[in-house]
Amino acid sequence: MFQLIVKLIGLIMVLGGVILIYDARIITKKFFSFGDQNEGSSGLKILGFISAIVGALIIYFSM
Repeated sequence: MFQLIVKLIGLIMVLGGVILIYDARIITKKFFSFGDQNEGSSGLKILGFISAIVGALIIYFSM
């Protein structure tokens, strides 16, 4: 049961990371008022990439 919960958490992290990578510019326009949107979107893309990698590692090592 615990492994299932850990895998679901990892899957949610991967899903959130992929959403952040692909929709970074839309999210930046909607929630933040940066003068330079490139900095905000690149920050969200980096955060999404790290989140996706950590989630994938959680899924991989929870076998």
